[in-house]
Amino acid sequence: MTNTTLAQAQRDLRGGYCAGGPGVLASALAWGCAALVAAFVSPRQAVIALFVGGMLIHPVGLLIEKLLGGSGKHEPGNPMAVLAMESTILMLLCLPIAYVVSLYRLDWFFPAMLLIIGGRYLLFSTMYGLRTYWLLGGVLAIAGFVSVAVMASPAAVALVGSLIEFGFAIHLTRMGRREPVA
Repeated sequence: MTNTTLAQAQRDLRGGYCAGGPGVLASALAWGCAALVAAFVSPRQAVIALFVGGMLIHPVGLLIEKLLGGSGKHEPGNPMAVLAMESTILMLLCLPIAYVVSLYRLDWFFPAMLLIIGGRYLLFSTMYGLRTYWLLGGVLAIAGFVSVAVMASPAAVALVGSLIEFGFAIHLTRMGRREPVA
């Protein structure tokens, strides 16, 4: 993809990955599983559930993409693919912070994760060329702050994260399915 414009690179990602909606849906499923584990097993086990679920987001997102008839691929050399990798590394570097926070205040783990994931979605706005990701990142961050302020339970915070992402996943996937493949 030499001499690619920013708009072309973004269109390529939107078309190849349904605007990222299937990945957001996979993340919503991971948050939902963590909410169930927090409610019915323990919040400590829910931390593990979210970490394991998080590791499965990319492959599950690609599976959902394929089930929807998408390619789940971008053009070789797409410069936005580098930003996707960099944002993943940044997120991974933040995960130990959330884990250490959980050792002192378990009820702050899920709000911290909402902030981390919300921050990562802000970069998706540039990757996909969609301001919707600013809104998604902002809503997750606000939910993280509010959940600490109201002292929400880990199960409630994880459920809120799941529901927010589920709603945005539907919207993004619909947008992406309307996107002409470049």
